[in-house]
Order: sequence, then C-alpha cells, then structure tokens
Amino acid sequence: MGPVSELDMDYSMDCYFRQYWRDTRLSFLGPIRSLSLSIKMLERIWRPDTYFYNGKHSYVHTITVPNKLLRISQHGDILYSMRLTIKAKCPMELRNFPMDRQSCPLVLGSYAYSNQQLVYQWQNSQSVNFVPGMTLSQFDLISFPYRNFTFTRREGDFSVLQVSFNLQRHTGYFLIQVYVPCILIVVLSWVSFWIHREATSDRVGLGITTVLTLSTISLDSRTDLPKVRYATALDWFLLMSFFYCIATLLEFAGVHYFTKVGSGEIVIDDSEWEELIEEVGGDAFAARQLASFSLPVQGNCSGDEMPATTPAATGHGGAVRLTMERTTQTEHRVPKWRQLLYCLAGDDQYRRQRQREAGSRGHINSVSHIDRAARVFFPASFVLLNLFYWMVYAFSNDDFAWSDNPIKTLSH
Repeated sequence: MGPVSELDMDYSMDCYFRQYWRDTRLSFLGPIRSLSLSIKMLERIWRPDTYFYNGKHSYVHTITVPNKLLRISQHGDILYSMRLTIKAKCPMELRNFPMDRQSCPLVLGSYAYSNQQLVYQWQNSQSVNFVPGMTLSQFDLISFPYRNFTFTRREGDFSVLQVSFNLQRHTGYFLIQVYVPCILIVVLSWVSFWIHREATSDRVGLGITTVLTLSTISLDSRTDLPKVRYATALDWFLLMSFFYCIATLLEFAGVHYFTKVGSGEIVIDDSEWEELIEEVGGDAFAARQLASFSLPVQGNCSGDEMPATTPAATGHGGAVRLTMERTTQTEHRVPKWRQLLYCLAGDDQYRRQRQREAGSRGHINSVSHIDRAARVFFPASFVLLNLFYWMVYAFSNDDFAWSDNPIKTLSH
C-alpha cells in the first residue's frame, strides 16, 4: 500500500482482488474437482460488473500476460482473481496535521445490478489482509474494518462493500525538519536581548534573519499540502514562531525608542585614535572624552534629562590634560509632553541641544529594563504555549467512526 498523497487526497495500493460466486449452470461431474480455465472463457460466462465507487485510476497488470485467474468447481463455484493497482480517493481532514489520523475508504459494488439481482458480501472474517511486514513511509496502519451496506441511487438500491484503512501519521519527520528548527530559530532570536541596546544593526539584522529563515521553512513545509481553507496544526505552530520573532523586533523598537541620546560609540580611524592617545599623554579615557567633543554625535529623542557639562583642556609639558567640570547654572529640564512635540515636529534646535548634552558624557546607556523583562517573559511564555499546543494536538485524536454516507462524501 502507498503512497498516500495529501496534495491530491488519494492513495494507491497493489492487491489481489478475488470474487466468488456460484453459477449452477457451470456445474459438472467427473474425477476432477476443479478446473483452471483460460481467461478467454470470461467472455463466455456471466461475471459481476464490479467497479470502485471512489476509484480514480485502476488497472490490471498485464506483464507478462494478463494477471487473471479463473477456476470452476464441480458445483459451479467460480473463483475469479486478478492483480490490480488501485488509485482511490481519500478525503482528508488536515486540521491536526501532522499529528492527524486519516481513514481512507475503498468502496466497491455493481455498476448495473441492483440488490434485487446481485448482493455483495465479505466471504469471512479474513476477507481483507495484508502481507506480513507491510509498512508505509509516513503512516502506521492502525486497523482496516470492513462492512456491507445498501446504497440508494437514482436507479434503485445497490449492494455495496466498504473497507476503511485507518492510518496514523508519523511525526518524526516533521519534528526533525520543522518543529526543532523553528524552536531553535526562535531561541536564537532571543540572543538580541543580551546584545547592547546601541548595536542597532546587529539586533535588527538578527531579527530579520530569523524571520526570513522561518519564511523559508514555512514555504517548504506546505509544498506537499493542498490549499485548504483552514489552518492546520503546523500552520499554528509556524504562526506562533513568527509571532515571537516579530515580537523580538518590536521589543527592540521599544528599547530603541527609550534609549538615551548618543550612541556612546566614537567612530574614528585607528590612526586618529593613536594621535589622540599621544595628545593626552597616553590617557585612553581622556582621549575618549576629547573625541566625544571633536566628533558629531548622533542621537534620538528620549525622556531622560542630563546635566550640561563643559570640557576644559589645559596644556602641560607638551601634553593635553582633559577635565570635566559641572556647570553652576540651573539645569534646564523640558517637560515630557514638550519633548514628545519636539520629536514629532523634528525640531533641529532641540536635537542639536540633545547632541551637545550627549557628548558631555561617555557611555550613558545601561541595560534596558525592557530587555531584562524580555529575557524572562519570552522564554517562559514560549514554553507555556508549547505545552498547551502539544497537549491540545498530540493527545486529542478522535476515534475512527463510520461515515453515514461515505459515497456521498467521496463524490464531492
């Protein structure tokens, strides 16, 4: 049996299809209890016009000769056997994919004879059986119950046989190829919480990389699935992973909004840095302070105020000594609402003032409280959502049940 295709919603199987019936007109007397006849005799005797209600493309094997058998006993009992490859429809419900169960039916009966003329019955309790050791690549065959029932068509009531192949999907492939990579990518996105808030390009680049990687995994995972109108279990997990990666980017946007003015990073060449070191007599801290005043400093809007400071450089022995003195003037604090208006209006004068204030101090940004909270909140919530997800989908499989009208379901 196999393969089972979710994209086309069908399955294939190779089988030996055997039919038994009695035609007393063909009974005979003699020492031979049964006769094996040529399949050419099929054209001369009556045989049932059996067909598969949900068949899509079935055929009889013909190599090296047509794989058919015809045997008649003394009492007119006829065995008609053939080797078939059957491709049949299998309507699937993929809401729990890839932790789903599927029931693939095979329905057969007469095309022209009603139940007043022809009745189908399974021969015994072993009418359907499989070769020992038969395995499927993505499924476990749980059971294969079968039954007889009557189907009403426009032409009348017809005797029909049904066997359902109940399948349980393997989740190992999807765990390795989808679930574990998604979890690792989400965990990787949390590394940005430990990256300095001023490393904007590093944190944004990491967030965008994780989102693009999840997009690739999502597209690959749906190549073999039909475009159903509902979300599968795999879709919900991918959406949850997307949410966490995008939330990481939005978290950094909040951190960046509340970051104090001034990056604290002095962007100068190595040669210029060595010259500054020589100017201040080898004092790296003084050189950094001097660079902060000699280079333009980038900044953004913030709600924190800093005291204004002024540099004082004095020469001594050919070297430059840099000191920082606090001004004695009263600090000019701007209300929060006015700061917000300045930011929205793009006031250049206010921005230059903030840049000057930022340049008066070195590193002014500590670890963000938002980052500290995210280091705990994101992993804890992700673990809780995963526990809820696996409890809902992995342990809520419904039992297999017969459909009230399987042929009507297969006809759509």
